[in-house]
Amino acid sequence: MDLKLDGKTVFVSGSTAGIGFAIAQRFLQEGARVVINGRTKDGVDKAVNELQSLVEGANISGIAADFSKVEEVNQLIEQLPEVDILVNNAGIFEPKPFADIPDEDWFRFFEVNVMSGIRLARHYFPKMLAKNWGRIIFISSESAVFIPDEMIHYGMTKTAQIAVSRGLAELTKGTNVTVNAILPGPTKSKGVGTFLEDLSRAGDKSIETVEEEFFENMRPTSLLQRFASVQEIADTTVYFSSPLASATNGASIRVEGGLVRSIL
Repeated sequence: MDLKLDGKTVFVSGSTAGIGFAIAQRFLQEGARVVINGRTKDGVDKAVNELQSLVEGANISGIAADFSKVEEVNQLIEQLPEVDILVNNAGIFEPKPFADIPDEDWFRFFEVNVMSGIRLARHYFPKMLAKNWGRIIFISSESAVFIPDEMIHYGMTKTAQIAVSRGLAELTKGTNVTVNAILPGPTKSKGVGTFLEDLSRAGDKSIETVEEEFFENMRPTSLLQRFASVQEIADTTVYFSSPLASATNGASIRVEGGLVRSIL
C-alpha cells in the first residue's frame, strides 16, 4: 500500500532508539524526508548512520536536543522551521511508589513528556494550518487510561498528552490538518528492557520470569499476552500520519493489545 508520504518532511522526537527509531525507519521506507532527534550529537549521528544502512536512499538527518532544556528546543526549531508531520515521541518513565515521588519528579516528567510536544506544536501547528495540511501525532500510552499504580506520575503525563491532542484537533475544524494520539501498550522498546532489568534486580528474578509475572499480575487484561514490537507501533503511527487517514482526527488510537477493556 502506498501511504502517499513521498517527499513529506517528518520530525520524530526521541528517535535514536526504540519506538521513535522504528517510526523514523518506517517513514523512510515510505519515501519521506525524516529528521530524528536525541539528547546527544553522538547518539543522533549513530542512529542516522544506522538508518542509512537499513533503508536504501534514506533522506535522513538529525538534530540533538534535550527536551528538558527550553533553550535546546528553541535551537532545534531554528534549525527546522517547518515540517509536514510532527511525531511527539520523546518521553521518560520510571517505576516509583507514589509516596516516594517528590515534587521535582512530577515537574520533571511533565516538562519532558508533555511540554516537549506542546512547545513543538505551538511552533509547527500554525504553519500547518496556514498551508492547510499537516499531521501531529502524540505518542501517548495505554497508561493514559489505565493508570499504572507503579508509576502514577508517568500515567498523569500520558493523560495530559491526550488532552492536548484533542484540544488541538478542535482547532483544525474544516482543514486538512489532523491531530491524534497513539496509545501503545506494553512494547519491547529499549526503555522497557531497562524497566524489566530494574524489576529483575529488585526481585532477584530472571527477566523471563519478570515478563511472565508482568502480564499475569500487572497487565492481566491483555489479550495479546506479549509485548508488542516497536515495528507494530510504527506501522500504526505512520498510517495515521498519512493522507489515507484524513478522516481520523482528535482520536486516541489504541495499539495496546486489547489490554483496556472499555469499548470506547
